[in-house]
Amino acid sequence: MASITLTCSEQTITEMKQWYTNVLISPAPHSLFTAKTEYARITAYKSGKVVFQGPQAEQEASHWHESTPSSSLPKNFQKWSIIGSDEVGNGSYFGPLVVAAAYVDTTHIDFMKKLGVKDSKQLTDKKMKELAPKIKTSIPHQLLVVSPKKYNEVQPRYNATTMKSVLHNQAISLLEEKITPIVPEAILIDEFAPKDRFLMDTVHESKHPKAPIYTITKGEQHHIAVATASILARVTFLEQLESLSESIHLTLPSGAGSNVDKVASYIVNRYGIDALKSVAKFHFSNTQKAIQLAHKK
Repeated sequence: MASITLTCSEQTITEMKQWYTNVLISPAPHSLFTAKTEYARITAYKSGKVVFQGPQAEQEASHWHESTPSSSLPKNFQKWSIIGSDEVGNGSYFGPLVVAAAYVDTTHIDFMKKLGVKDSKQLTDKKMKELAPKIKTSIPHQLLVVSPKKYNEVQPRYNATTMKSVLHNQAISLLEEKITPIVPEAILIDEFAPKDRFLMDTVHESKHPKAPIYTITKGEQHHIAVATASILARVTFLEQLESLSESIHLTLPSGAGSNVDKVASYIVNRYGIDALKSVAKFHFSNTQKAIQLAHKK
């Protein structure tokens, strides 16, 4: 089992706990919190050490390396006209995987800030739902939604990182076509993998972004275009999750915690495995837990 340890600031650990709020489990001794996702078990300690353990510990930890200094981006990058992209749903058992790309040019940066766009972790779902329609009418964007059914069809051929690479590549390329003849000064992807990995995953794709590509963790803190994309992705994910909930007459929670296992086991007992496949990412470990729970009833 892989194990990665990061030293994080108090602010980052606070952000982590908020991010993993739906998958928190009983904390380990002397820890601030413990969470368990599809990819890893995360334990944060008062010393600032955060331990990631599991089959994809390195991938999970890559999201939380302390933000790369803005000097790693070109000078005044936050004022450039760029396309930013982000994804939501990859850590949630129920619901789709959503990737969003948004183009924010220099003339719209101040407008977006006044609108209230900022790091989605600092916004409530209610606020983001209020912002999304205003963003959509103001900013060129591209949304890609991979339903659970489609996700389960393609997942055997793509690991989680490759799937996200391909989707980001597609969303960005489609958005570049939409805004033609405008060419953005750059692309900024909220980093889920190093840039080299992204380029390797997409080398055989038919279309590729034309503008220079940058990747950085916590990209929403480095340009408002990423923050914009994050809000659009989050709201779309929530809307799709609500729609799936209505289709199965059951409230489907986000995340991948023990509460998710219980809901999934109920679906197995009441509607069967095929119904679960229509609303959930079947390769998650939650599936086997749900089946075991269902057999006990």
